Amino acid sequence: HIAAIYGFEDTGTVPALVLELVEGDTLDARLRRGPLPLREALAVAVQIADALGAAHAATIIHRDLKPSNIKITPDGVVKVLDFGLAKALEAAHATPDLRTSTMTADATVEGALLGTAAYMSPEQARGQPVDKRTDIWAFGCVLFEMLTGSPVFARETITDTVAAVVGIEPDWTSLPADTPGSIRRLLTRCLQKDARRRLHDIADARIEIEDAMTTPAEQPRAVPRRWSHLT
Repeated sequence: HIAAIYGFEDTGTVPALVLELVEGDTLDARLRRGPLPLREALAVAVQIADALGAAHAATIIHRDLKPSNIKITPDGVVKVLDFGLAKALEAAHATPDLRTSTMTADATVEGALLGTAAYMSPEQARGQPVDKRTDIWAFGCVLFEMLTGSPVFARETITDTVAAVVGIEPDWTSLPADTPGSIRRLLTRCLQKDARRRLHDIADARIEIEDAMTTPAEQPRAVPRRWSHLT
């Protein structure tokens, strides 16, 4: 579920990559039409988790996972794109368009911000070293947005967005009523601001989602009837 690189070319002064052509919409374009139904969102999330799992197994962190870097083919296959900010498990970041644009800077400068504000982990927003848990945070942001139709931390300005990432809890009440309890718990674990308390491995997220997809929908708990006694 990662878009392939087929070759490297050099046309004089311009080096180029030959990339796989992935047909279909980006997840960002799909979300502009509204949130995804629960089962569709979970099916997409499983494939994103597969892609991150493959990257992490190769000791690569993406650092810029967001809906505009995810494509869905007409037959429902997910491809994660644009590993331009990917790094071999170590340090990394803000944008006029909080949903799509990427601000790049000299990656060798400690504390430089690289990434997209609305999907940055708190440690990434602070310019601190990051590891695969920063991708898990972004995965939680993407799953939350698929279910609600709105970016969880995006605000009117980059500064306000970064402040929300660092200091404001998600609006959990915005999740659809049919969101399984296990998926709510998964989201809270992915979106822990303290990376030490965050989900440590994307494979665990994949298992939780697969279980939710195969478990019958949770039924609302019956409210006991109250009886009044006439004397």
